[in-house]
Amino acid sequence: MTGHALRADCANCFGLCCVALPFAASADFAMDKDAGTPCHNLLDDFRCGIHSQLREKGFTGCTAFDCFGAGQRVSQETFGGRDWRTAPETRQPMFAAFPVMRQLHELLFYLTEALGLPAARPAHDELRAALAETERMAAGGPGELVRLDVAGHREKVSGLLLRASELVRGKRGKNRRGADLMGAKLRGADLRAANLRGAYLIGADLRRADLRQADLIGADFRGADLAGADLTGSLFLTQAQVNAARGDTTTRLPDGLTRPSHWT
Repeated sequence: MTGHALRADCANCFGLCCVALPFAASADFAMDKDAGTPCHNLLDDFRCGIHSQLREKGFTGCTAFDCFGAGQRVSQETFGGRDWRTAPETRQPMFAAFPVMRQLHELLFYLTEALGLPAARPAHDELRAALAETERMAAGGPGELVRLDVAGHREKVSGLLLRASELVRGKRGKNRRGADLMGAKLRGADLRAANLRGAYLIGADLRRADLRQADLIGADFRGADLAGADLTGSLFLTQAQVNAARGDTTTRLPDGLTRPSHWT
């Protein structure tokens, strides 16, 4: 298993998600911003000037983002603690390395979870090998990172994660992979062990739905109502997905995930 933190530690990051990544004016962001341009809310000490008001100010996308620990790794390890403001020569390579590292850390997160699934034991050897290879890639220097074939590696890992998922879910559950379920009325639905990989669940009514052991990798939960839903034992659910949804005190989450402050 990787020894690196796979959750964001903003105190040890140089605000990379606020600079390196682009965003467009939408329901998620209040303005357009080009890649490599600092958000106007970013302070000199790399903190967000409206962190406690992001949702009210129209930046809900920021509250749903998680770099899986890539930000602090690029800042403190790949670039040895040199920040892009005091060492401007690091700007371009640092901003190019961050999205690559973010993808690698996301894969490390999924692989680590898969290795903790007893039912996926037949795939553990291959999963360990993939974890080690992903960690080796993430340990490269700035030039090595940007030359990686991340898409090819991601495709290989995706196949392994799907195998692990199938070992856990068996032949139970519906296959709704990539389904358009935007605004769907799924209140109280039995979605146990369903394949919801990449499903569009934007604004869906999932109140009191049973999502135990459902494969949720890449599912879009923006604005979905998870009040009273049971997600215990669900597969590959991330904090970012939870943050993008709506829920309440009766929503049941897997161990390791927390209720966002904006849930009531």
